[in-house]
Amino acid sequence: MSDNLVLVHRDPALLAEAAAARLITAAIDAQTARGTAHLVLTGGRNGNALLAALAAHPARDAVNWAQVHLWWGDERYLPAGDPDRNAVQAAAFLDAVRPLGAHIHEMPADDGASPEDAAARYAGELAAVGAVFDVLLLGVGPDAHVASLFPGHPGVRETGSTVVAVHDSPKPPPTRISLSLPTLRTARQTWLLAAGPDKADAVALARTTQDAETAPAGAVKGTEKTLWLLDESAAANLS
Repeated sequence: MSDNLVLVHRDPALLAEAAAARLITAAIDAQTARGTAHLVLTGGRNGNALLAALAAHPARDAVNWAQVHLWWGDERYLPAGDPDRNAVQAAAFLDAVRPLGAHIHEMPADDGASPEDAAARYAGELAAVGAVFDVLLLGVGPDAHVASLFPGHPGVRETGSTVVAVHDSPKPPPTRISLSLPTLRTARQTWLLAAGPDKADAVALARTTQDAETAPAGAVKGTEKTLWLLDESAAANLS
């Protein structure tokens, strides 16, 4: 059975700093054990705060970034360079590690192809590299969604593909690409990030149910470890 731990930090800034330091250690541990590290990034306010803290961390370059593969859990299916794309919002971090040799696997941008075609291309890239995720970062939404898998939405029920196209997302923009739930469940470590009072109900719900239709965040577990990285306000409704 994998570990399932809750770590509560005083505020969002401390959460981001602590998670960045923890991610550096996890990447080094993965490289020590297997030579490479496969990390799955997330967007949103907490994911972006973590990546900003990681880019500025004094121990950042203790990681051999030339042996790191960076993936995304989901992406807004928008044209390249659109400011709402997760990869664009993470540009400061990506620009810091790209010259160090990091292998950056952005999800496809909208180039006129269907999102289904784009999802299939990303699935092919995952398969070609043979990625086994060492750490999967997931932000928890106020409705307990993770990546672009929303409660009661068709994407959360997809089991036949590693990457899915998402239409009519309840959160804009409506068209997205996401790792499927079975793919999210393959990571060695899964870290769920939540900060702010608007996340308290979602965290409490996801900690009490594994029903993906109700709370996708509660249905994702790491094969070795699951960490809930919270600030005090997001943890307020936990017993």
